[in-house]
Amino acid sequence: MNGRHPDSPQSRSAAGNRSPWLIAVVVSIATFMVVLDTAIANVSLRYIAGSLSVSIDQSTWIITTYLIANAVILPASGWLSNVVGRKRFYMFCVGTFTLASLLCGLAPSLGMLILFRILQGLGGGGMPTSEQAMLADTFPPEKRPQAFALYGIAVIVAPTIGPTLGGWITDNYSWHWIFFINVPIGLASLGLVHWLVEEPEVLQRERRERLLRGLNIDWVGILLITLTFGCLEIVLDRGEIDGWFGSTTIVAFAAMAASSFILLIPWELTRRDPIVNIGLLFQRQFGLAFIVMLAVGAILFGSNQITPQLMQTNFPYTAELSGLAMMPAGFAMLVMMPIAGQVTGLM
Repeated sequence: MNGRHPDSPQSRSAAGNRSPWLIAVVVSIATFMVVLDTAIANVSLRYIAGSLSVSIDQSTWIITTYLIANAVILPASGWLSNVVGRKRFYMFCVGTFTLASLLCGLAPSLGMLILFRILQGLGGGGMPTSEQAMLADTFPPEKRPQAFALYGIAVIVAPTIGPTLGGWITDNYSWHWIFFINVPIGLASLGLVHWLVEEPEVLQRERRERLLRGLNIDWVGILLITLTFGCLEIVLDRGEIDGWFGSTTIVAFAAMAASSFILLIPWELTRRDPIVNIGLLFQRQFGLAFIVMLAVGAILFGSNQITPQLMQTNFPYTAELSGLAMMPAGFAMLVMMPIAGQVTGLM
């Protein structure tokens, strides 16, 4: 178990009197769904563009807007989870993502699809902080590496099989089904979380105390985060297409991203209740882990987005074949993830 009696008032475990490994499996279901959706649409952009009568260049906004929404909500999700309640906020995010997936599959135009993808990104971006907090609170320190290895398998498997699954669905059925398949997974996740995940009394008490003190919402921090990550995502995604800094649009967005980021740091460091605790980045272990994960995410998700488009536009690959070509790259990580968890637990 988690080393603490489940009825203890100080227990923060989400497992209650159940096995903590059950909770790890439950939260990994939604994780798999969200990460899958970051990769599954990449191989279908050409088909979506043709179906909605838009160019492939325009269809890339389906990916860009989803990632922007993820980037904007993710830093604020920890604060929102504390205010709303961890389990309640997590279920709200899963429900939002599931509903948005259904609406994406029914979208009649590119504009509507982009709108629903933003909603989907907001729901998906709010989940990781709650999931990882549940795992950290449910498992004792010596068991956390194995728990996060299980969680990491879902993160690795999803982008590994996502392009292949998306390509097979698109080639044999319709691109709409790459969104519809999230609906049963999301409903199953909602049911399991409601049934199995506990909201510890200590978290409920902390939430009540926070609300009694009054909410000091960091609206300026939220605005600066939105401008920083939203503008940066547009610069990185559209820069090559628009000629980088030869484009006044890219220059404008780059300037807004840089200035917002510069203002964000001193603002958040001086707030009593900041939307993002930037001070954590100056702790050696946390800061190094942040940098490593930033590099891994950039390589993993960057290659997953660009490679399928390259194969389908410059080479005679179908959506399914481009997905299959990408699948072997994830197997090494899939094999190493549980091994890394075991090794870390012994250190």
